[in-house]
Amino acid sequence: MAATAISPELVEEICGQLRHNGRVRRRLPGWGRVHIDRELPFLCVYRRPPDRPDAGTSRLLPGQAAYLLAPGEPAALPGLRQLLGCIAGTQVEGFGAALLLELWSAPREVAAEAGRRPAFRLVAPAQGAPDALLEAFESALLKIRLEGRPAQVALDYRERVRPPALEPLLEAQAPMPGVHILGLEVSPVYRDGATGELLPLDLRELQRTLGHALKEGFFAFAHAFTRQRPAHYHELGRHAMTPVVQEVDRMLAAIDQRFDLLLHVTPVNGAAAWESFAERGFERAPEFHYRPRPVDPDLLKRELFGVPVERIEDPTLAWLFAAKRDELERQITMVADRCSPRFLHGSLQVYAPVEEELLTQARALLAQLPPAPRGNTRLLDAGRFAERARAELDHYRAQLPQLAARVEVRDDISGVMVSHGNFLIAHEARVPVGRVEATLAHEIGTHVLTYYNGRAQPFRLLYAGMADYEPLQEGLAVLSEYLVGELDCGRLRLLAARVLAVHAVSQGAGFVDIFRELTREQGFEPRTAFDIAMRVCRGGGFTKDAVYLRGLLALLRHLGEGGELEDLLRGKIALEYLPLVQELGWRRVLQPPLLKPRHLQREQAAGRLARLRRGMTLEQLAGECGT
Repeated sequence: MAATAISPELVEEICGQLRHNGRVRRRLPGWGRVHIDRELPFLCVYRRPPDRPDAGTSRLLPGQAAYLLAPGEPAALPGLRQLLGCIAGTQVEGFGAALLLELWSAPREVAAEAGRRPAFRLVAPAQGAPDALLEAFESALLKIRLEGRPAQVALDYRERVRPPALEPLLEAQAPMPGVHILGLEVSPVYRDGATGELLPLDLRELQRTLGHALKEGFFAFAHAFTRQRPAHYHELGRHAMTPVVQEVDRMLAAIDQRFDLLLHVTPVNGAAAWESFAERGFERAPEFHYRPRPVDPDLLKRELFGVPVERIEDPTLAWLFAAKRDELERQITMVADRCSPRFLHGSLQVYAPVEEELLTQARALLAQLPPAPRGNTRLLDAGRFAERARAELDHYRAQLPQLAARVEVRDDISGVMVSHGNFLIAHEARVPVGRVEATLAHEIGTHVLTYYNGRAQPFRLLYAGMADYEPLQEGLAVLSEYLVGELDCGRLRLLAARVLAVHAVSQGAGFVDIFRELTREQGFEPRTAFDIAMRVCRGGGFTKDAVYLRGLLALLRHLGEGGELEDLLRGKIALEYLPLVQELGWRRVLQPPLLKPRHLQREQAAGRLARLRRGMTLEQLAGECGT
């Protein structure tokens, strides 16, 4: 038997697994693989041409839930036909019909005509072509864009559906009832037209967008020809994860746990620095001290770029993990660059510059809302507030016994913060009585809650945090303050002032410049202005504080456009990746959130949320906030 031949024993083994709805993932003799996630009515097929190189084309299909890669040598065809016949027969038995879609790359001369534009040719049988299905595939393929260039799609009807120089997948003299065969010729825009060199970024993008288009076509096929009724085309994506996905997730999370950027750039002498600054008449910038850095950035980066993200077949997961790897690289650089001029540039890369609209909104808020009147505000000290925080954690622990979050009162931080799921309170922190519920909803009802919801998901990425998750996290946290009725004018002015301060530091302003702007022009108390300036000047220029108002604005738009909150609570996700999170939900990869914020159960929160869903601007939100 030829080395590339598929034996009858292997065919029977694979089909036996399929008959019991088992997952199949097997290498084929010589070259190739069959991967079938579960019972599905379709199979994507690629045969490697025996007479020419075809770099990259085989990598377009492995993101699908059911695919087969096989050698195109004539000796492999009999066994391949036997395997395909068995798979298709099992699919027809289970669903009433089956679709075999074979993909191949266009010949060089055809590709040259298309140039850099993504081009596809749907190939259908001349007799009995499923026109409605072809229209569904055509519509899906036309949505594809590559670097802004729209796709072009042609239809071709042939007596035999097959790639150039290869025989059809199934024998013409032995048609199988219920089995439909389509071909898809792809212009190889993922290769250099002159040299044939692979273009990895173009290949990755085409794999992702083509994958969505194929699933839309399979969705139409399922509804028109089979007994399967998926509610969404994403349901036809992969459920099971390959071991490399778990390996990448574990490695990235381990690196993320090795350092805490926020702690590394938080001064340990905040109280002493304030006293020194006040004693000198607010005229000399304070000197901040930081905790030691227990990591070697060079070694950490070496470890980071050893994470095999490129081996992930699933384009959605590959996209998310690659984005997280890139963000970690920038954050590690920030740890190395702390207190140097380079730190600010790294911070702008991670957290983005203040956009003009955000700056305009911040200035409008400060103009709309008067400075808070001075008065004797009742305060809770750190110890009493910690008791309230522990009681709040006990509420969530009753729903999720494995919730291991701790409340720690510490003397090496300023204010309050959540780190790795624990709630940290500065020893000198004082919380106004009228802000206790807001602070608990912000820190525990949002940050701790999404951390543990993320821990309940199959990926550590969901609690370590996706790339650029902070704007949504902080937007949700500030929104929770509004929902409990404790988002006051002073708090909104503070968030707006942080935006102004971030913009100022990114334009080269120093600590004293920012402090003077906040006290003399915006009416802030000296200690409040000091805290704002310290937060944005720490480390050399830390621009994270713009994310609070940025995230709130994005969330107002999301809710006003009909978006829901539940998907945002699955873990620490980024709003820009919400479609990918929803896709993973449809695919049953991610689960619904285990914990729901306590404040959402209150009647007043339901009323406020209803108003947000009808559409609310930041100005209108500010108009509802008390003083």
